[in-house]
Amino acid sequence: MKMWSGRFRQPLNPEFESWQRSFPFDKQLLSEEVAASSAYAAALEKLGILSLAESKQIVDALRALEADAAKNAAVLDDEEAEDIHHFVERELVKRIGEAGYKLHNGRSRNEQIATDLRLFVRAQIDETVDLIADLADAFAAKAGEAGEAEMPAYTHLQRAEPVLVAHWLLAYVEMFLRDAERLKDCRERLNVCPLGSGAIAGSTLPLDRSAMAKQLNFDGPTTNSMDATSDRDFAIEFTQVLALLGVHLSRWAEEQIIFCTQEFGFVKLPESFSTGSSAMPQKQNPDLLELVRGKSARLMANAQFMLANVKGLALAYNKDLQETQIPVFDSTQTVTAMLRHCAGYMREVQFDFERMKQAAQAHSMNAFAAATYLARKGVAFRRAHEVIGAAVRLCIDKGCELEGLSLDELKALNPAFENDFYQAVKLQAVLDCHDVVGGTARGRVKNALADAKERIAKIRNSKVRGGAVYAHT
Repeated sequence: MKMWSGRFRQPLNPEFESWQRSFPFDKQLLSEEVAASSAYAAALEKLGILSLAESKQIVDALRALEADAAKNAAVLDDEEAEDIHHFVERELVKRIGEAGYKLHNGRSRNEQIATDLRLFVRAQIDETVDLIADLADAFAAKAGEAGEAEMPAYTHLQRAEPVLVAHWLLAYVEMFLRDAERLKDCRERLNVCPLGSGAIAGSTLPLDRSAMAKQLNFDGPTTNSMDATSDRDFAIEFTQVLALLGVHLSRWAEEQIIFCTQEFGFVKLPESFSTGSSAMPQKQNPDLLELVRGKSARLMANAQFMLANVKGLALAYNKDLQETQIPVFDSTQTVTAMLRHCAGYMREVQFDFERMKQAAQAHSMNAFAAATYLARKGVAFRRAHEVIGAAVRLCIDKGCELEGLSLDELKALNPAFENDFYQAVKLQAVLDCHDVVGGTARGRVKNALADAKERIAKIRNSKVRGGAVYAHT
């Protein structure tokens, strides 16, 4: 029996009936539907609409259904269920009889899906934050292993200045920690309960909405029934944050792909995350990294779809909103796999520190430090910049680095040069001259690594996890 068929004389067109069903994808909301329905059963019991025995019977049947489906996916094979809500009602009636129909008293599928999606996104945020922390841990561990190893940093994909390898890796940790904070912000905003909103105007029953919200670990009930049943802001925001996380992973993947080329040779690809060529036996291809790059586009598309879907919808619920579930599910599954594989890759990847160090000392990478040296000698920085630029030109002509110029050659450019110049442009001195918070000086990076580890631990420990509390035990 359909949940709405009483008014209709004719059956649905069979092909349309199949086409309009959401159960093939929203069946993954079974746990959320069970939790929300259990809370609703408790509210109906409080009103006397369900007896204590009926309420317990319903909740026990709901829990048994969830357990059965967890053991055997075939439980969810239902060719007639229109959506997860219809499926659960059908199962309740099969298991406990007429009492299964009583659960829908005073509620609407509009509020049910709004509640289920909030529960789903909330749980996925908690899991994703954990996975981000795992990834950040892997980056921090690799930064610790790198110690004081050096590498060139780039602007415009041109060598710019030397930095510590750890400093480079911690730049990505910053990105990931911002992503985790955005997810936590999203979680805080979504954590209100639509149950009791009805189809559009609110329930016709005097439900204790606060009690239902508390049972489901929401902060409270939603404040407007029209908004509650049609709001997908939380899902839009969730997919947007995941899209930005994907962009951060894609930037990292692109850099890894560049650095693992023979031309750079900074990165030694782990074979467990690479494949070969069917034609060229020597090839080792960075497939994980390329897939991360490609799947980030998928995340961006899902976020854009969410906006496009709701942009023209008048209040309140419209069937269009059914389609917003698919990108939420897809983005969740995509990001979960990406984060797990990227963390695995980072635990195994190796760097050629010697090659990175050589690159950090070539092509006048210490030019900024050299200009700073002159500035500290009282030369205006703009003049110092011009002098070091002339020195670089001389190095290019002679085929040497700045420290390869004689003191006489340097003094010919500016009399402020002294013998201490050569110490000032050595690699470690160049690193340590960036001795500011956030800089690549060795002491600063050591402190930044310790701070990053503390922040990663805080991200893990500060989450308030949501879960359903059943009405009966």
